[in-house]
Parts: sequence; C-alpha cells; structure tokens
Amino acid sequence: MGDFMYSKVNAKAQLVREHQFSFWQSVENFDLNTLPAETLPSTTLNAKFSTSLRPAGAVKAEDISPVKAGVCCFSKFIHKFFFFFFIVQAKDKNMEVERESQQHEKFALPVDSEHKATEFRLFSAAAPHMRAFHLSWVSFFSCFVSTFAAPPLIPIIRDNLNLTATDIGNAGIASVSGAVFARVVMGTACDLFGPRLASASLILLTAPAVYFTSIASSPTSFLLVRFLTGFSLATFVSTQFWMSSMFSAPVVGTANGVAGGWGNLGGGATQLIMPLVFSLIRDIGAAKFTAWRIAFFIPAVFQMFSAFAILIFGQDMPDGNFHHLQKTGDKPKDKFSNVFYHGFTNYRGWILALTYGYCFGVELTVDNIIAEYFYDRFNLDLHTAGLIAASFGLANLVSRPAGGLLSDAVARRFGMRGRLWALWLVQTIGGVLCVILGLVGSLSTSIIVMLLFSMFVQAACGLTFGVVPFVSRRSLGVISGMTGGGGNVGAVLTQLIFFKGSRYSKETGITLMGVMIICCTLPIAFIHFPQWGGMLCGPSSTKNVTEEDYYMSEWTSKEKEKGFHGASVKFSENSRSERGRKLDSVTRPDETTP
Repeated sequence: MGDFMYSKVNAKAQLVREHQFSFWQSVENFDLNTLPAETLPSTTLNAKFSTSLRPAGAVKAEDISPVKAGVCCFSKFIHKFFFFFFIVQAKDKNMEVERESQQHEKFALPVDSEHKATEFRLFSAAAPHMRAFHLSWVSFFSCFVSTFAAPPLIPIIRDNLNLTATDIGNAGIASVSGAVFARVVMGTACDLFGPRLASASLILLTAPAVYFTSIASSPTSFLLVRFLTGFSLATFVSTQFWMSSMFSAPVVGTANGVAGGWGNLGGGATQLIMPLVFSLIRDIGAAKFTAWRIAFFIPAVFQMFSAFAILIFGQDMPDGNFHHLQKTGDKPKDKFSNVFYHGFTNYRGWILALTYGYCFGVELTVDNIIAEYFYDRFNLDLHTAGLIAASFGLANLVSRPAGGLLSDAVARRFGMRGRLWALWLVQTIGGVLCVILGLVGSLSTSIIVMLLFSMFVQAACGLTFGVVPFVSRRSLGVISGMTGGGGNVGAVLTQLIFFKGSRYSKETGITLMGVMIICCTLPIAFIHFPQWGGMLCGPSSTKNVTEEDYYMSEWTSKEKEKGFHGASVKFSENSRSERGRKLDSVTRPDETTP
C-alpha cells in the first residue's frame, strides 16, 4: 500500500514538472539552461538534453522525495509565473510606447498625446497640421473678401441703385447680422460633423449670393444679397475650431491668431482688390455701372475654389476625419443636446462673447464705414480712400497673430491669469485709441491713430481666442460659435446705435464706440477658472480643483464608463501648462495621471 501511494505521489510530482516545463517552453526565447534541474522532467533531460546542459551542482530529480519535488515545483511555478507576468506587462508597455512612437513619426511636426502639434511652423505645408492651417485661413480670407467687396465700391453702387445713407447703413448691418446665429450653428456643426464639412458646405451655400450681387437692382435686393453673403463669415468659427483641434496648448493661441488674422486680412485686401478690378474692367470698355457688377464674379469664384480645396485636401483631426474616426470607434459620436447644454451653461463663454463683440465687432464696423468716412470727411478720391481703408484691415497681417503670440508668451510665465490680463489691457488701450481717432481732425494724424487702433483692437481678437480653447473641451465648437457670434452682435449693435442714419456724425460715432469698447472689456475680470484662477485672484484654495476635475465635470458617470471622456483626459494633461511656471503646491499640487 505504501509503495502504491509513493508511486502515485511520484507520478503527480512528475506531472507537475512536465506541466512546468511545457509552460516555460512556450515562452519565446526562454533559456532552458537557466532552470534548476529539479524543475525539469527527468524523461526530457535524458531524452533531449545532455548532462552538460545541466547547471553545476544541480540535484538529480530521482534523488529527492516526490513530495518535496512537488512542493518545490509548485513554489517555483508561482514564482516564475509572477515573474513572467511582469515581463509580459513590460513587453506590452514597450510595444505601446513603440506604437505611440511610430504614430508620432508619421507626423512632420512634434505632437502631444492627442497628436496635436506642439510647434507652429508658419512656412510649412506639412499634413495634417500645417495644411489645415493654410486651408483654413485662405478659405476664411475668401469669405472676408466676398462679404466686404461692396463697401469700397459704395460711391459707385449708391449712384447706380439710388441708395440713401440709411440704405447703406442697413446693408452694412445686414452683412454682419446674418452670421450671428450662423456662427453658433457652425460651432455646433463642428462639434458634431467636423470643421472640414461644416466650413466647405457653408462656403458653397453662400457663394451664389456673391454672384447675385451683380444683378441687384434696388436697395432691397442689395440689402438681401449682402445679408446672405455675410453668412459666410461663420467660417471663422470653423477656422478657430480647426486650429484648436490641430495645435497643442503652448501654441494654440499663435495658431488661432495667425489663422484668424490672415483670414481677416481679406477685409483690408478687398479694399484694394475691388477698386482695382473695377478700374480694369472699366478701362477695357465697360460702363462704370456695368463694371462694378462684373467685378463681383472675382470673389465669388475665389470663394468656391477655396471650398473645393478644403474638401479635397483637408482633414478634421490629426488622426483622420470625423466620420472615419466615429466609424472605427476612435471618436465617440456625441449628442447635440449634451454638446449644446455644456456650452451654453458655461458663463465664461458669454463673457468672452461680450468682449469679442467690442474687438472683432468693432473691426467689422470699421470695415464697413472707414472708406466712406475718409472719402467724405477729407474729400479724397475713391482710390485714395480705399488705400487708407485697406491699411486698417491689412494690419491683420501682423496684429492679430501678435495677439496670439502674446497670449502664448504670457501663459508660459503666468498661465491663464496672464492670458486674461493681457486681453484686458490690450483691448482697453484699443478703446482709448478709438476715442482719440474720433477726436483728431487732420488727415495724417487720423491715419496714424487709425493704424495704432487697428493694431490693438485686432491683437485683442487674437488674445480672445488664446483663452477660448480652454473654456470647454467637450463643447469647444459651441463656445467658439458663441464668442464668434458675439463679435457679429457687437458689430450690429454698434452700427445700429452709432452709424445708422444721421443721428451721429461718423467722427462722433467713432468716439462713442471707443467708450463702448472700454466699458465692455471690464467683465473679463469676472472670468475665473477654479484650477488656474482669474485676473483678480488665484486658483481655488478650498476645493483643490485640478484640470481633470474641471474637464471631467462635462461628462456623466455613465459616459465615463463607456470611455467617451478619453479626449478630455488627454486635454487635461496637456493643459497643465496653463498653471504658469510658479505652481502653488498647496492649492494646486502637481498631480500625475497614473
């Protein structure tokens, strides 16, 4: 009986050793010579391995008791199992890092964990980041050219269509009022469908209105085509959304500033382009009342070509288009109601909409009135007045990008609080210069003050969109649309109050507009981010709010369980730079995501 039990235990011990050997034999590139002899089945040792492979001093399996062999095999198995487990974990981690490295290598620019570019290379056209940049500003530029193609030709058009001062004022208001709601809708469309389809669709839908300007025959039809053309200005929202999706926190202000500024450049360029095109067509032999109509075909064609370029060469996100990413599951498809709710209930978006109404809104107003202002007040000819007016819009070449650069520069030292202070200071100075512009009476001084005014008010636009990308990650498009729409609301209100009819002279209206800028910039002081602080106070010292807490609050627990918040987690990590260089170790510990 004892011999039987002994042989049974011996058989089990041998079976354990066989299983352990099979386990390690399955491990890729595992060195069998590193195993102690007692863990190798004797049959295998005798049949497949020479004794020279056995480690020195190893004990033969037959020299130890089966029970001891079984216990030894089991303990070795457990030890090696956990060792193997950690090896596999490390290998998986290395493979993940290698895959991430390979993904990074497919981009021409260095990127962060969201694959957003961490550098901004202006003279590069590398896909997808810089290509998206150039497509966005060129298309927005074309829309600005179309929308403000009429003002430099107003002295000709008003004679042809018998327009009164009220008709001209109403048409100017109509050109910017159409985009008020269009910008909010555009922001939501970008959140749901992506900036590529949203912007190209709007550009193609509004292009016919530019063509129809050539057949306007009455004040009413002229107002209608200007109203419909103005919808194209909503492409500003897709431009800013696109840049915020392609560029990381350290350079997003620069990207937004340059794209928006160079797009706004169309408002100045059209002051040069349209009189030149009109003169060429008239010199060829067309009557002046025919020449201005033919001239509108140029911006219309330009606008259509920019839309086709976006559809052919554009890409929504660094990793692909919205539709493809949603189809593969890399980007969850969000609900309109949730996106809209989190955007409209964020009070910071409303304050930025108000302040943007008196930097960008003022810029739109000046684009509509400045050529006529210099033409009438200083008795200049059409070409000279157009050149002076063009200089205001052309300042966008450097002024708005400078605002974006300044926003990023102060953020590196002072974080979000620096961005807010810079925005308030620059926009307030712009308001002061606007007041002065309405008071000076000489041509040369007016031109100098106008140029300084344009630099500050346009830089404030760039500074505004250095803050916008951080207000909400989930509802970025809605916040961008609200802010952009606020710019158009400001333009409408300003023109209705100060430049409609003959209640105020243009110089008085400009002075009062400057006072309005100063007053409407003050609410910036009420913007406060609990994780970073605001103009007047630092981050919350009682709640210890982190970036993750702020951006995760936009997602429900069920949505988090499904993994919908993944992009917000990465954005939270990448936005820690908004703390500035000096971190408050008590109120804002430098957490690391496990």
